[in-house]
Amino acid sequence: MAKDKVSSEWGELLFDDADMQERLPKPTYRELMRVIKDGKPLDLDIANEVAHAMKEWALEKGATHFTHWFQPLTGITSEKHDSFLTPNGDGTILMAFSGKELVQGEPDASSFPSGGLRATFEARGYTVWDPTSPAFIKDEVLCIPTAFISYTGEALDKKTPLLRSQVALEMQAKRVLSLFGREPHRVTTNIGPEQEYFLIKESDYQARPDLILTGRTLFGAPPAKGQELEEHYFGAIRPTVNEFMKELDDELWKLGVPAKTKHNEVAPCQHELAPIYEQGSVAIDDNLLTMEKMKLLASHHGLVCLQHEKPFEYVNGSGKHDNWSLSADGKNLLEPGEHPEDNLLFLVFLACLVAAVDEHADLLRMSVASAGNDHRLGANEAPPAIVSVFLGDNLSPVVEALIHKEQAEAHESELMDLGVPQLPDILRDNTDRNRTSPFAFTGNKFEFRMPGSRQNLADPNVVLNTAVAEQCDRFVNYVADRSEEPFTQVAMRFVRHTFRDHQRVIFNGNGYSQEWEEEAERRGLPNIKATPDALPALLDPANIALFEKYGVLTEAEMHARYVAKAEQYAKLINIEANCMVDMARRLYVPAISSYAGDLATAVAAKAELGISSPSEKGIITRLTRGIDAIWSLADDLESRNYKARGIEDPGEQDHFYLNEVLPAMQALRDEVDALEPMVGDSWWPVPTYNTILYYV
Repeated sequence: MAKDKVSSEWGELLFDDADMQERLPKPTYRELMRVIKDGKPLDLDIANEVAHAMKEWALEKGATHFTHWFQPLTGITSEKHDSFLTPNGDGTILMAFSGKELVQGEPDASSFPSGGLRATFEARGYTVWDPTSPAFIKDEVLCIPTAFISYTGEALDKKTPLLRSQVALEMQAKRVLSLFGREPHRVTTNIGPEQEYFLIKESDYQARPDLILTGRTLFGAPPAKGQELEEHYFGAIRPTVNEFMKELDDELWKLGVPAKTKHNEVAPCQHELAPIYEQGSVAIDDNLLTMEKMKLLASHHGLVCLQHEKPFEYVNGSGKHDNWSLSADGKNLLEPGEHPEDNLLFLVFLACLVAAVDEHADLLRMSVASAGNDHRLGANEAPPAIVSVFLGDNLSPVVEALIHKEQAEAHESELMDLGVPQLPDILRDNTDRNRTSPFAFTGNKFEFRMPGSRQNLADPNVVLNTAVAEQCDRFVNYVADRSEEPFTQVAMRFVRHTFRDHQRVIFNGNGYSQEWEEEAERRGLPNIKATPDALPALLDPANIALFEKYGVLTEAEMHARYVAKAEQYAKLINIEANCMVDMARRLYVPAISSYAGDLATAVAAKAELGISSPSEKGIITRLTRGIDAIWSLADDLESRNYKARGIEDPGEQDHFYLNEVLPAMQALRDEVDALEPMVGDSWWPVPTYNTILYYV
């Protein structure tokens, strides 16, 4: 029954290839496939036929409106709903949807982040249909994935640069493959985003202004129990959480999102969902849809889904692992085979990836930079801020041998005998996993582990695609410059020299260790720990030249992204600082004062009976000093935050927030958190970590 249910409901809310084949005339379907698969221009007549079929399908599914679903620089998705309804003029209506409405929309572009590309009074912007990503129905609305550009044509979104970077990578990868005698129809990236998140009780969430306003707890003493027993990871899933996960699977499967794996994560209340791999931009669309559904469906079960990178101190934060591979007509180009030392095509692409990561570590670090992710990176729960590559036991000997011009030989796969006759022997993978590595090879793909859980993965994939395209281009030119030599000899020399020149970025050890931080400094690897220091990579002339060369981003678009990211960092910390001051003055000081007053009354009553209360007097004294300290620290934070808001230069403002406001926030938190264990539970104004993280 379950099999029949899943099979019948799979993709029922997705306007997929089967629906198009069924509803479109064969010539129209063929032309549309040429647009999607071959990159041919879209004819308006074709768009009209597609729009009609899409509308009829949507109406049958109960949809009454349509929207262009896009990804502005906020990092989330946006939509404006228009009904299919068109008055006939005779008192009747027609449900209509034209090719023009399908292809192009016009949302107000003035209220989205633009980094200066648009002035506030310049409102016009365009959404443009992305036919490579299927339309779907959400909440009785036909959602059409689109790009978002300004009136003058600049990209105002995350999707447009992503699609451009995919074009650039495909073009350069095909040039590489042609040298090997291969002429694939398509070269695509494949992505599998592993989404981590927290689920807490809605009642606890509603009682915490910091969670509501910022997505994370700005105060909170350490819980009596954290994650040290390692019992939550892969543990039995709570019944309420399991019901949420079941509904989430059902809803995602209806939308054609291939949700595959779900489990408890390391921290209490933390969980993960991992999908099956999809083509790059589609996978990112589906991940954004997944995040949206998580938040919506959690409320059906009395829960709230937290996707902040660090909602709670003292336990792990949440990331989103970006599993990335490259395929030509469905064949994985990062599959090493049984003898990777003899797989020259694989070695070329591997070398290109290693070089891309080394040469553009600053851009990769920038691509995952945010105020939230700064709390997570390098905190012994996520990769360090140092970008390095893990190759594992199978490939490292091959690379070492190539560098030293020795006979390369990979480890043989082996069966492991578990010593129990009833248990079958198992085949050991060709590499272990290194959870401390930011960019780890995991058998036939790379896992970029630095992105945060709230991240739109378009950003890191734009960088990765463009950087690899550059290295593929370099390989083709390297071969062309040595056309008189045998190709195999030239290609192997390229591989050897590339690994030699970029060996510094390869590290297979413990990325959490202090020794690695010191070793990385000796190797000359950047260690960019904070967002204000990471974002200027967008303004580096060499990086601007890279993106312009491959048609991914213009100088103006890169500057706009710098300004937008810098402004977002400042705005987020400003909100957090405002929230802390408000909570300190209006919640914590009154609560602590009330408890101290009640305690003083009790002490006075005991004194009348001749009972000494030295411990309670000490508590009252400490609480009174704490109230004074909290008020003073709140005043200091408010003053620094006010000064920060007055700084006009984005970089200067971000560094002031980093160096002045964040330390003041920490000082205020330290004082409040120190008093929390001293105040009676009935007086404390918000749920504590002990309450929030542990519920049945």
